[in-house]
Amino acid sequence: MIAYSDIKIPSRTKHLWRYTPWRRVHPSKVEEIPDASALSISLGESGSMLEESNEIARAFLGECSAETRDISLNDEKSELELVATGEITCSSLRINSVGVSVLRIRLSGNPKWVGLRIEGVVSGTLSVVLINDLGADVHLLRCEDWDIKRDSLLELATLSYGGFLIKSDIRANLLESGAQFTGGIASHGHVARHDDHHVEISHMGKHTNSSLIVHSACGDSSHSIGTGLLKIGEDANGSDAGQVFRNILFSEKARADSIPELEVLSDDVKAAHGAASAPVDKEQVHYLMSRGLNNSESESLIIEGFLMDAFREIKNTTILDAIRTRLLVHLDCLVKG
Repeated sequence: MIAYSDIKIPSRTKHLWRYTPWRRVHPSKVEEIPDASALSISLGESGSMLEESNEIARAFLGECSAETRDISLNDEKSELELVATGEITCSSLRINSVGVSVLRIRLSGNPKWVGLRIEGVVSGTLSVVLINDLGADVHLLRCEDWDIKRDSLLELATLSYGGFLIKSDIRANLLESGAQFTGGIASHGHVARHDDHHVEISHMGKHTNSSLIVHSACGDSSHSIGTGLLKIGEDANGSDAGQVFRNILFSEKARADSIPELEVLSDDVKAAHGAASAPVDKEQVHYLMSRGLNNSESESLIIEGFLMDAFREIKNTTILDAIRTRLLVHLDCLVKG
């Protein structure tokens, strides 16, 4: 068994830990496994621990998790409410999906620290959204690992506006021919929020396809980070992969960093990546204010459009409706103070 205590603290030279080092992610003394309560989970049955890992965050969550839930989906739509209570809360989910299924996950609560580890296997089509609706001071560590089988599709969406410090490490493995991954991540930075998303997509089978769009709207003194790695293996000819990171800044104190990377070991592939950051267009704000909106309302409307555009490749309307509803509630609360 690989123990957390046997794993070396990762160096900040790796972009996975450059902006949010492990010592900042850990909820207590870095050498300790703290006592944690389980998330209140509205779906699934208790199960055994997830697979061992020599990656520090996954090993830590494996030892820290107070509960593991097995969730099986078969041509169904499900809602999963994850409610965090207590000071330190940590749980794991094992998701197995067949047929055409939809899963809406909402993470809420106001503890000091939340840990969430997810492992999923997709056979068919699965559309998933995770909405981060945590309290303003919460620290969140989230790790996900998805295996996508032959001719299967995973649509994975994240709407992140809750919590104070967020570290997400999401990995999708396109194992067999015809596997597809479509990802969309929208992050709203406000006050001093720190939101760090890392996504790795591995093409292992022939004729696999992936698309990732990450949009961050950063205001006040917030900091948004997006890092991505596209891996196309030696046996993945005919694959098509792309990832785009875009950031919009609403304050001179706001920061955004994006680092996309490609690792291509096959010849007959299409692969592209890009990143861009820019301040908000003052002319757009002026135009909206000339139509009767105040400055906060104008910026809120721009944020809504920009963040929803991160999900333009997501086809499932149930997922899109859930994202839009929660985003509008969040922005309305900020405008009204």
